[in-house]
Amino acid sequence: MGTLASALLAITMLAAILLLIFGVKLALKPEERQRGLLMIACGIIFVGNVLIWTL
Repeated sequence: MGTLASALLAITMLAAILLLIFGVKLALKPEERQRGLLMIACGIIFVGNVLIWTL
């Protein structure tokens, strides 16, 4: 895997971690629950995509 591909996977993982952290933070607020759950779902999908590309 090339350097650019490795960098993109690392950036994707950072984005996934941020989505999961802030998604949980938003999901705990009743008025922002749906937005938080969507962020969590997106973070999980990002992690799944990285796992697929690295295996």
